[in-house]
Amino acid sequence: MINFDSLTLKYWIDENRDFLTGSRIQKIQQPTRRDFVLSLRKEGVTKKLYININPQFYHICFMNHDNEKMRVIDIPQKPPMFCMLLRKYLENSLISKVNQPEHERIIEFYIETFNELSEKIYLCLAIELMGKYSNVILYNYDTNIILGCAHNVGAEKSREREMAGGLPYVYPSGRPNDWYCAENSLAKKDLHLSINSLIDDYYSKSINDEKFKRIKDYCRQIVNNKLKKEKNSLKKMELRYSKELDCDRYRLYGDLIMANLYNNSDYVTSVKLYDYENNKDITIPLDETATLKDNANRFYKLYNKSKNALSKLHSLIEEYHMSVEYLEQILYSLDVSSTIDDLEVIKHEIEPQKITKQEKKPALLPMELDIDGFQVFVGKNNKQNDYIVSKLSKDDDYWFHTKDCAGSHVLLKADNPPDKVILKCAELAKQYSKGSNSSKIGVVYTKRKYLKKPPRANLGYVTYKNEQEIIV
Repeated sequence: MINFDSLTLKYWIDENRDFLTGSRIQKIQQPTRRDFVLSLRKEGVTKKLYININPQFYHICFMNHDNEKMRVIDIPQKPPMFCMLLRKYLENSLISKVNQPEHERIIEFYIETFNELSEKIYLCLAIELMGKYSNVILYNYDTNIILGCAHNVGAEKSREREMAGGLPYVYPSGRPNDWYCAENSLAKKDLHLSINSLIDDYYSKSINDEKFKRIKDYCRQIVNNKLKKEKNSLKKMELRYSKELDCDRYRLYGDLIMANLYNNSDYVTSVKLYDYENNKDITIPLDETATLKDNANRFYKLYNKSKNALSKLHSLIEEYHMSVEYLEQILYSLDVSSTIDDLEVIKHEIEPQKITKQEKKPALLPMELDIDGFQVFVGKNNKQNDYIVSKLSKDDDYWFHTKDCAGSHVLLKADNPPDKVILKCAELAKQYSKGSNSSKIGVVYTKRKYLKKPPRANLGYVTYKNEQEIIV
């Protein structure tokens, strides 16, 4: 990670001083407690000034449109208190001067504005870009009294420099006596390029990559926890099912006792009878406090109970298998995700209760390809897979999926494609599956009209018939 050093800040100020001086602050936004967006306008040109005081990504720059999208800036419905303070004092005010204290990683915006009595006052917005001590402070230039800070610093955090409203603003102690330039500093890059572009490109990618990793790890942890529980439950159900499989034994015991009811005595611990079905003698344990007929009825009840349990267990095992398959499909979708938008779709899928009305709907459009003039769609997650099957496909289109392996749904828009196109689509289904690195894998394909989505099935789950299989 490249640190934002004092020389980089100096170059950036020198490059943008003309625009900053005399520009007007039109809008102030604070997406999170650690980043700010100021819309500055001068001579008909509007630029967005981005300030980040995250200890990992602290920097300042003007954002271009593409990098603004990479930073994934979501403006909260209710702005933080410090943002409200900045809006109160700074919106529609003029930046009269920009300054950097010698050798410091501090940039100061001196601002002309008016108080409640319409008297001109001078404020200073100091942005301190100093790692974990980074902060944004607004203070009155005339009185040197702090009006507010992004992060208040109390005596318990720092004995030398407290930061809070009502306290005087002082520079950090231990002032540097030279410009600092790190070994891999952006200030050492090709100076024919804009220093602002270098900062914007580098940090927007770093922020995007960090957020991508964080969301992906978060989703993976949730899915793995659910998958572990489902697999444990499935194992228990299968174990219980195997025990109940012997239920015919109870029916046999009941039949043999009833057939020999008058040849044996009541109230005994066991009875030895000949098993006509298996041609051998067997010993049946009995309840010595009950008659032979009562023991036979008890075995019939156990038989009926086990038979009902088998039916229910079979249904539960199928549900758990579907759930495990679904969660493994989500893990695959996480593996092939390449953007934050892809991850947001998956996040909304696994946590639907956390979606709010204000949130934008994630993009549903699957990947579209052209294979020998034929239109092909590939789903990268369950929502896209479901969209392919339910919205994009027609009855005679061809659907492809790896057999017994999590992967993408592949849709070929054609009713009579040549064999080479079918083979290429099968290869595409293998490529976008968990078995992409396998030496060979089965890919099933069938027409869309032979797909069916069972009632209450998980998103993207379908059953199929009249399929054909290709080994790829």
